[in-house]
Amino acid sequence: MARTFTPEEAVERYLNERKANLSDSTIYNYKSNLGLFTDWCQYQSHISHISDIDQFDISDFKMHKRDEAEVADTTLYNAMMTLRTFIKWCESKGLLEGLSENIMLPDRGRAARTETIEPDTAGEILDHLEKYEYATYQHVLFALLWDAGLRIGAVRSLDLGDYHSAEAYIELHHRPGTGDGESLNKNRGTPLKNKEDSEREVNLHDWVVEVIDDYIDGRRTEITDKAGRRPLLTTNQGRPARTTLRRHIRARTRPCEYSGECPAGRNIEDCEATKWKNAPDCPESVKPHSIRRSAITAWLNEGHSKELVSDRMDVSPDVLEEHYDQRTEEEKRRLRRELFEMDSR
Repeated sequence: MARTFTPEEAVERYLNERKANLSDSTIYNYKSNLGLFTDWCQYQSHISHISDIDQFDISDFKMHKRDEAEVADTTLYNAMMTLRTFIKWCESKGLLEGLSENIMLPDRGRAARTETIEPDTAGEILDHLEKYEYATYQHVLFALLWDAGLRIGAVRSLDLGDYHSAEAYIELHHRPGTGDGESLNKNRGTPLKNKEDSEREVNLHDWVVEVIDDYIDGRRTEITDKAGRRPLLTTNQGRPARTTLRRHIRARTRPCEYSGECPAGRNIEDCEATKWKNAPDCPESVKPHSIRRSAITAWLNEGHSKELVSDRMDVSPDVLEEHYDQRTEEEKRRLRRELFEMDSR
């Protein structure tokens, strides 16, 4: 009978076997990189053993780290390289079959992503949502991403009780799982990226509060999730999955959706009959994390200090500077001139 291992157990056995041939620093790096994968596996309800992993899981993990978890390109490359080596070892032990040869490595050593969405474009999308999808949970989702600069996992984590209409703010709490303390079920949790350090209260603009209030009063489905919690955003099945939220954002940031035009010159009527209509990979659409990056840049362009933006958006000043501040030097100079009141002449 074939032996079974959880992802954590398989990684531990792999590292123990490699210790004799690798330096301590290499083992440490392997452990860190594979830890990214085993942490992700803990929140996948269908993965109990290493043998449950398939090619789609490898792809989903890579997209999760690329689009959501804010790891640098080099970090992602190293993690996927280490993962591929580990998967090959699993195949040699009969725990997996035929996965390693199809693992695509990401680009290495590129600068931080520069994909952004302009404030005017965000305004167009919000106008379209207000006219055609007012107070839907997709409307609330985009509003929170743009106004509060939240990560997609943070939006998903919100419970109804975390929203305070009268005071116009939301609370963010790290809830990695539920249980009695001994049988923690992480599959039912809503973790935040930086765990307890990501917990905070975030003020909302009045227009966002109005959209959320109308959503709760008219469109929200009253339902509890599998953990017995009442999500702020709901589907008929409960709390929406991250992939569902990402798909909605990609769909609603397609230019043909909110402007009726395609920058790539495609015939929209023909395009709607193709994969671009419903698939998340329209080349002109925008990822949720790009909305967060663009929201941070917009707040900086409005003259807010990096310290305040850092606290609001849960990003360190150093990371903000390197990965999120997309302003040009000209934009920075003009803002300084405005803030210093140098345009009086």
